[in-house]
Amino acid sequence: MSETCTRKLIVEVCNAKNLMPKDGQGTASAYAIVDFDGQRRRTKTKFRDLNPEWDEKLEFLVHDTDSMPSEILEINLYNDKKTGKRSTFLGKVKIAGSGFVKAGSETLVYYPLEKRSVFSQIKGEIGLKVYYIDEDPPAAPAEQKPEATAPAAAEEKPPEDAAKPEGEKKEEKAEENKEEKKEEPKAEPSTEAKKEEEKPNPPQEEKESKKPEEASPAPPAAAVEVDNPPSAHSEEKTSKQQKDKPTDTGKSSDFTINDLELRSLASDRSRSAYDLVDRMAFLYVRVVKAKRASSESNPAMYAKLAIGTHSIKTKSQNDKDWDQVFAFDKEGLNSTSLEVSVWAEEKKENEEKTESCLGTVSFDLQEVPKRVPPDSPLAPQWYSLESEKSLGNDVMLAVWVGTQADEAFQEAWQSDSGGLIPETRAKVYLSPKLWYLRLTVIQTQDLQPALASEPKARSPELYVKAQLGAQVFKTGRTSVGSSSSSSANPTWNEDLVFVAAEPFEPFLVVTMEDVTNGQSVGHAKIPMAGIERRTDDRTEPKSRWFNLIGDENRPYTGRIHVRVCLEGGYHVLDEAAHVTSDVRAAAKQLAKAPIGLLEVGIRGATNLLPVKTKDGTRGTTDAYVVAKYGPKWVRTRTILDRFNPRWNEQYTWDVYDPCTVLTIGVFDNGRYKRDEPGKDIRVGKIRIRLSTLDTNRVYLNSYSLTVLLPGGAKKIGEIEIAVRFSCSSWLSLMQEYATPMLPRMHYVRPLGPAQQDILRHTAMRIVTARLARSEPPLGQEVVQFMLDSDTHMWSMRRSKANWFRVVGCLTHAATLARWLDGIRTWVHPPTTILVHVLLVAVVLCPHLLLPTVFMYAFLILALRFRYRPRVPHNMDPRLSYVDAVGQDELDEEFDGFPTTRSSDVVRIRYDRLRALSGRAQTLLGDLAAQGERLEALCSWRDPRATGIFMVFCLLASLVFYAVPFKVFVLGSGFYYLRHPRFRDDMPSIPVNFFRRLPSLSDQIL
Repeated sequence: MSETCTRKLIVEVCNAKNLMPKDGQGTASAYAIVDFDGQRRRTKTKFRDLNPEWDEKLEFLVHDTDSMPSEILEINLYNDKKTGKRSTFLGKVKIAGSGFVKAGSETLVYYPLEKRSVFSQIKGEIGLKVYYIDEDPPAAPAEQKPEATAPAAAEEKPPEDAAKPEGEKKEEKAEENKEEKKEEPKAEPSTEAKKEEEKPNPPQEEKESKKPEEASPAPPAAAVEVDNPPSAHSEEKTSKQQKDKPTDTGKSSDFTINDLELRSLASDRSRSAYDLVDRMAFLYVRVVKAKRASSESNPAMYAKLAIGTHSIKTKSQNDKDWDQVFAFDKEGLNSTSLEVSVWAEEKKENEEKTESCLGTVSFDLQEVPKRVPPDSPLAPQWYSLESEKSLGNDVMLAVWVGTQADEAFQEAWQSDSGGLIPETRAKVYLSPKLWYLRLTVIQTQDLQPALASEPKARSPELYVKAQLGAQVFKTGRTSVGSSSSSSANPTWNEDLVFVAAEPFEPFLVVTMEDVTNGQSVGHAKIPMAGIERRTDDRTEPKSRWFNLIGDENRPYTGRIHVRVCLEGGYHVLDEAAHVTSDVRAAAKQLAKAPIGLLEVGIRGATNLLPVKTKDGTRGTTDAYVVAKYGPKWVRTRTILDRFNPRWNEQYTWDVYDPCTVLTIGVFDNGRYKRDEPGKDIRVGKIRIRLSTLDTNRVYLNSYSLTVLLPGGAKKIGEIEIAVRFSCSSWLSLMQEYATPMLPRMHYVRPLGPAQQDILRHTAMRIVTARLARSEPPLGQEVVQFMLDSDTHMWSMRRSKANWFRVVGCLTHAATLARWLDGIRTWVHPPTTILVHVLLVAVVLCPHLLLPTVFMYAFLILALRFRYRPRVPHNMDPRLSYVDAVGQDELDEEFDGFPTTRSSDVVRIRYDRLRALSGRAQTLLGDLAAQGERLEALCSWRDPRATGIFMVFCLLASLVFYAVPFKVFVLGSGFYYLRHPRFRDDMPSIPVNFFRRLPSLSDQIL
């Protein structure tokens, strides 16, 4: 079997931290047992150490590289029983094979130790490096292979890591005392392992013959992803190839698929069943080639297809086959017959082209066979061409009726999307993988600044500028000179954070500049390929020195000390915070398994309004849909010149967090015309939050498409969407609500709010630029509209909406205050009396207060369950205040930055903004005054008021010493609820006293 294994898995067990004491003396003697693919390795025991460090490399053979992502690496920590008699289990870690990286990309990752059962007392974490190495199998003669395999496998295992029998692994998890008996005799298992490896090959051949049979279902799953359902003969062919060539699995490329992803692909209903959308009937015509009866000349030929008013030609070919597929939407056909004719093009001496028909073949569409995947493709056949002039000509073609699920649909000429126009085809785009790049500028040495023409009295001021692509960030300024406060070797210790996208820029350029003369002292180029990657803050990257290079006359101007690394523990924020669809960390080692599957069926749109004119005479709409979730963008085909387009396309996404948002936008295609390309026009957008969906339920609804234009909000139509959120494990879904939204690094080393905004908009620009460079491109206006890249811009409409959102949240408190005021003013006497009784009960039985409150909350929520929303919410124009905003305010919202309006318009808007800011300024001043009055009670700023408060505190302390607290609460409650005839219309004494306290408002200029 070692012949076929060209991959080794390396597990570096580095250290562990904060282990649970298990030996009864406050310490633990830990060792690790690592299991992978039926192989076991053991580290040395570190005696009496709660923070052991092993630094051992353990090697494992990967028997099947294709199934490596589905394997599980399990690490168990135990306390050596020789030093104690208590429980030996210290924790375990399970790592999926999909998180393994290739050698060179590994980083030290700390995994929290998991419990074996609910009652296990486990804490701490273990630091591991896991990676694999691909090696070419050694070249050996064919007859010596059986003898050479066993010693080679035996040499790869170190003596202390000798493999144990498989029976021990099963029993070890059952009882710990049995496991200790198996671990003590180390020589016997090693000899037994060698004996097993020295046995002849028949058992290995049986294992190898079983693996291809287990892997045989994989090709259908992979074929489902690419819209090519496998046929019966192709499955037999692949299974035979796997059985005949077992060594091919060891020579496969690095491309691997997670087992959960493989399962999601296998259960991808969008590619096999299309159960969320309607089946659309298409007439498929596959024209392969033609054959002439006379082979004297070889003119260029093409085929012409005609169905009523529909007519299309193939490419004109001389010696090559056409092999083109045409898909006609059956709803748009206006005839019941198909005519296929073949034409020959010949050139005469005067260079005039003449076309002659070689014959025609007709088909009755009612007799065309139907085909639905996973049926095998229909084989093309030869048909005789009927012609009076030319006889004996044939054409090879196939005609069938299928649906959009046919594997030939994606590459076929499509009648409803304009044929073979790239800008109208359905495509899937992927956002670039983003990283945070942290550059720490520490200090510089041996600086040799350029000599200025005129000496200046003051010392030079230096700063460091770093540039990655179009991103430029600068450090603070520091002076260099002879003064006591300055140093000859300036020090910064500042962090500069960039957004880096794969594939990375070649260099990170670090430049030192002098502010005094505006010249550059020198620069250094840091290769991006050699930058270290880390996943958390427990390991600091190594700092490095780089020489600064000046101009041609100054090859060395000093050196700079920096620390640079790619932060894989962060999630790069590339969306607005309220519509985020992905929260995974950038590092592959921190990837977690998906918890569910999101399926979206884009069915169609109705009652779309024309958004442009066609030929200057009539309005038209060429609509397509873009859906975005996580890094995956999908774009449907463009249905040309229809106000009720039907796409009926279905897509899937893996879901890693339920509290994320799916964004769907509708656009009018303005880029497919090569002669006059334009921009795509917004038609509308909807958002669906996954946490509002019930699992394993289909939501089929129509959503209104409302777009905000400079002239106001306009409803352009409706879109019909089917959504299903499938989740196999209800427990894992519930656990997500207890985990942090973002990865750990966002909390242990957080980025500032201003820095987050800068990096978020930088990431948006990178994603927009990368998708615009795709073919066909996804327009910049489309990506910006989907990502809400303009939410940070000032908008009077958004300000009003946010203000009334705050007011809406405070309405519940206002309602409670009005209810209490109605009780204390005896508006409804029976209710007030019941509140008196409730107050007495709470005072006499205070232990029943919290149970009663939570029981009431439970009953209220249970009653509201029947009135829960049954349909996912859409964009709300009323909540957005699109109808309560003026024309000038909308024009201000659509104005760019900087403004392009006239000075008079800008002056009017500025005055309006000043008036609004003045009211906000007054509100902030009133809030500050209330807090300053509270501080004035203890600051003796008003000696008489503070003296009164001091005497009150003394009397209150004496009263509370004498009066029980229950009596005080009961008396205060009755006093607050007293009848209006015992009340005064004037404010109370405490309110008057508080309002007379001084604030700092009188000290502001």
